[in-house]
Amino acid sequence: MSETLLAAYAVFWGLTFVFVLSLWARQRRMEQELKRLNETVEMNPSADG
Repeated sequence: MSETLLAAYAVFWGLTFVFVLSLWARQRRMEQELKRLNETVEMNPSADG
């Protein structure tokens, strides 16, 4: 296997790993924000409309 191909695979998997970690972090932040919003709505029932 050529060194160039090996380097390309390493870059691909490195970028894939970073991308997956980024998605995981965004999802975690979004879940925390939804939890905060739900708590805010539950604490203020007059905001239901």
